[in-house]
Amino acid sequence: MEMKKRINLELRNRAPEEVTELVLDNCHSVNGEIEGLSDTFKELEFLSLANVELTSLARLPSLSKLRKLELSDNIISGGLEVLAEKCPNLTYLNLSGNKIKDLSTVEALQNLKSLKSLDLFNCEITNLEDYRESVFDLLQQITYLDGFDQEDNEAPDSEEDDDDDGDEDDEEDEEDEAGPPGGYEEDDDDDDEEDEDEDDEDEAGSDPGEGEEEEVGLSYLMKEEIQDEEDDDDYVEEGGEEEEEEEEEATRGEKRKRDAADEGEEEDD
Repeated sequence: MEMKKRINLELRNRAPEEVTELVLDNCHSVNGEIEGLSDTFKELEFLSLANVELTSLARLPSLSKLRKLELSDNIISGGLEVLAEKCPNLTYLNLSGNKIKDLSTVEALQNLKSLKSLDLFNCEITNLEDYRESVFDLLQQITYLDGFDQEDNEAPDSEEDDDDDGDEDDEEDEEDEAGPPGGYEEDDDDDDEEDEDEDDEDEAGSDPGEGEEEEVGLSYLMKEEIQDEEDDDDYVEEGGEEEEEEEEEATRGEKRKRDAADEGEEEDD
């Protein structure tokens, strides 16, 4: 699809001045130039022209509010000075996969004073010795080159993400510092209640145990007393029987003596 038709399709019955983002990736540019894009897109902040066979930026319209420009996988080899003239507020520029070979081509980006992130990945310029150091020295306004800063820290997804993350971090810090209202007092009260419950459980658990031990001791003593009484009764009964037997033997002996005496008296007669 040609670039003009693609632009009309992306408008979706909107006026050009209402559009803030426009993605025209993979469409066809006639003669390698931008077509169908005009100054009427004055509110445009994000423009993507990836893989559209661009060779020149000469017909790029003035887009004063444009902040992000995607030009990856095209055939651009120079003419980058147009960017500072037509899009002076660019903060992000992606030129990866183009035909940029030397530092002199990139030097034209020095006039993009707001530029923070530049991507030249998969361009021939990346094969130069000390490529990263040279580009950072040449374009001192940029923070990220090919997605990393000079200390090899990875770039965030977007500046908006940075702002959102910062706001979230601030909110979390405020919550940590302030703490939940009355949270600490409630925690102390809960701890006191738990301690009281544990004490009550200990007291309730110890009383039955002591009572059981006392009952066991008393029953044991009572059994011993009963056993002693039974032993005494057995002893008394055994002693009584022996005395009766002795008395019976004595009585029988006296009876025999009397019988013998009677028999003697009869013989004398």
